[in-house]
Amino acid sequence: MPTADLDGFRLNYALTGPEDGVPVVFSNGLGLSLAMWEPLLPLLPANWRILRYDRRGHGASQVTPPPYTMGQLVRDTESLLDHLGITACVFVGLSLGGMVAQGLAVKRPDLIRALVLSNTAARIATAKIWHERAQLARRGGLAALVEPSLERWFTPDFRSSPEVGLWREMFLATPLEGWLGGAQAIAGTDFYTTTAALTLPTLGIAGDRDGSTPPDLVRETTDLIAGSDFALIRKAGHLPHVEQPALYAEILMRFVQEHVT
Repeated sequence: MPTADLDGFRLNYALTGPEDGVPVVFSNGLGLSLAMWEPLLPLLPANWRILRYDRRGHGASQVTPPPYTMGQLVRDTESLLDHLGITACVFVGLSLGGMVAQGLAVKRPDLIRALVLSNTAARIATAKIWHERAQLARRGGLAALVEPSLERWFTPDFRSSPEVGLWREMFLATPLEGWLGGAQAIAGTDFYTTTAALTLPTLGIAGDRDGSTPPDLVRETTDLIAGSDFALIRKAGHLPHVEQPALYAEILMRFVQEHVT
């Protein structure tokens, strides 16, 4: 996969689809790589120009020492889109990626035509919770966090299936510094005021069994944006595109068709 050199910082990305296709950007959750979107890709239209990327400290992107700030992660994404000449995209952000989406939409409205806030919020958990998780990670590595994370992310049925092994491996493959940096960025972020000022077409998506960003939290954030829509996916947790990919794709395609194509 190609990498973008952004003022000496390397960001790994994958860009597929026709050059004149509908630009759709996917931004990952904490502890996950761009491979997290692979269950969804075969279900999406062939005329979409799809960008996925590994954020700082994740996947094959460069690892820099923490702490990271949300502003830094937003700038990384902004620089990548500018580097690739992508504007007026549909930006799909999940969890941490959804926080980046909110920050980028405020800073650079020219880059985002429509926003999908999936399993995310203007503020996720508390600084105390993130501090406690970071302390566990420093003592025991990400192995100390992987099972509690999977429990929050997936339904019991999915956790008992062989498929969960892929997500365990992806989480454990995340560099510790990258996870700590991302966690610190989340801990320091509260976008309630700035997100409420957004006016672009927005869709919120939640899983009814999400233990990280429960449906009411996702809806609360989505409702900050006037005229937004909201979709609840049942029998799914924090990664509904994994447990219910066909329904997730249907909801996403309907939104893009209504607001972009």
